[in-house]
Amino acid sequence: MIKKKLLKFRAKARIRKGKNVLNKNIKNFFDWIKGAEIVELKKCETEKDPVRPELDNEFRTSYGRKIYGVRYKDEIHAVMCFAFTNKIPTSVNELDLFSRDAFLQSATRDQNVGKIAIAYTVWSNKKGGGKLIVKEVFKKIKKSNHLNRLVTLSPLTDMARNFHLNNGAEEIQVNEETQNFEYKL
Repeated sequence: MIKKKLLKFRAKARIRKGKNVLNKNIKNFFDWIKGAEIVELKKCETEKDPVRPELDNEFRTSYGRKIYGVRYKDEIHAVMCFAFTNKIPTSVNELDLFSRDAFLQSATRDQNVGKIAIAYTVWSNKKGGGKLIVKEVFKKIKKSNHLNRLVTLSPLTDMARNFHLNNGAEEIQVNEETQNFEYKL
């Protein structure tokens, strides 16, 4: 009888300890998100990019292209790269051509590069970072006065498809090597 009570007491103690650990982990998870900020980067560690590691920093920052990161405690935990175009690309080659064209057109007009923000890679080193950067960049683009669409140039993987659909995007086309999703502004 005493042995049963002791076992029940230990089981309840383990459950309480487990709940405390879980609550602490959840609190730590949300603390990092609350303290994170989105920043524009001059470069990123391209070898860590699981989607397009072959694209160097010069590609990612030339012709009006940008790199954004989620910074928390002086560390970058998520990265998203953009090109600004006037058409939706179906390949990295088209992305390059369309963003060059939009950049050159803007040089003779109002300096606003393109009407469509094309997210062509996103990755995260910390749980929740990918979703956070999509949300924060979405807000930034929504506030811009010249961008009217946020579209992805994603690889043909279930992971990319599920990520974008779970974050509120709509599939707009499937191409030979890529797929495009749009986040409605």
